[in-house]
Amino acid sequence: MAKKILIVDDEPHIIMMVKSRLIANGFVIIIAPNGAEGFETAKKEKPDLIILDMVMPEMDGIETLIKLKATEETKNIPVIMFTAKGQSEDVEKAQSAGAADYIVKPFSPPILLEKVGKALT
Repeated sequence: MAKKILIVDDEPHIIMMVKSRLIANGFVIIIAPNGAEGFETAKKEKPDLIILDMVMPEMDGIETLIKLKATEETKNIPVIMFTAKGQSEDVEKAQSAGAADYIVKPFSPPILLEKVGKALT
């Protein structure tokens, strides 16, 4: 059965690039345009992995990650943070909040697939 991945990002062109790459590699993709919807979608759909943008309106990626990790239905879903913020303090903040990994935009498709594969094992 194909693994289900939830992409939470507010940039449609980024979603399309990531989505098309993952679909081409056999994954089922669900989309949420912000952290609040991403959190609700994760509870409802229970994806195998979440790719979560760090900078979004309403609820940012760190707030969303903290909420996901504090909720029984979603606490064990691995989360890869996905952002243009690549400073070491941002990476540390994401890791301390429970992120499984971190991808900096613009992303390399082979690195995306490698990190997705690693998070799903």
